[in-house]
Amino acid sequence: MPELPEVETTRRGIEPHILGRPVQAVTVRQPSLRWPVPDDLASQLEGRKLQAVLRRGKYLLLGFSTGTLILHLGMSGSLRIVSRREDAGYHDHVDIDFGAKAVLRLNDPRRFGAVLFTEEEPEHHPLIEHLGPEPLSDTFSGDLLYQRSRKRKQAVKTFIMDSKIVVGVGNIYANEALFSAGIRPTSAAGRISKERYRRLASEIKAVLARAIEQGGTTLRDFVGGDGKPGYFQQQLLVYGRTGKPCRECDRPLKEIRLGQRSTVYCSHCQR
Repeated sequence: MPELPEVETTRRGIEPHILGRPVQAVTVRQPSLRWPVPDDLASQLEGRKLQAVLRRGKYLLLGFSTGTLILHLGMSGSLRIVSRREDAGYHDHVDIDFGAKAVLRLNDPRRFGAVLFTEEEPEHHPLIEHLGPEPLSDTFSGDLLYQRSRKRKQAVKTFIMDSKIVVGVGNIYANEALFSAGIRPTSAAGRISKERYRRLASEIKAVLARAIEQGGTTLRDFVGGDGKPGYFQQQLLVYGRTGKPCRECDRPLKEIRLGQRSTVYCSHCQR
């Protein structure tokens, strides 16, 4: 699944091509995504100028005078800028035409993505209103994690992946941040000290910022909005390296399942 850095990379990739442009046409080839694409999407968007390209967690928010288009890439979706001359493929489900060389195209093989429209402020939408703080914002901190973790028995990895606690810390980056912070993923969230949570929050910010800077992690199903894959996976310290030597102590990395997700860690460096 595209994680926060991939979604932010997409936002930055598409914004220069479509911001300030009016929508000339909307084409919906497959309305049956995770939720049905609104029947009136064309009437809501056509002729309206795009005023903002924002992100909230893993949602992209395209702001118009009539409301906000909410986009989610699902498990395997991608957004690209194409020209009108480029024929649509089998999994190209929605086109938003901003001009001859600026068609925003959603490709979603598994159809777990979303294309929704809301006339109210997006922060009040049911998919967004309960989201926690952005991990790169000033409101996210180790003190916040410490406060919200008290009396929680769940593993710290599943705790920081809870979007109600903090948005956008997906599986890859949770593995990486916990390793860099020296915290074992299975540790009970409520038993971790404030000092260690401060370090963890700092590492979450750092690993996400590096990934965004380098264009996101290259996943099999992901291509950035500018058509360029990311390269952050070349620097992953634990994720995808099960059995390989830890970069700190040379002991083999272990893998377990937490919350049905692959969890890789060093039993020596992470306590």
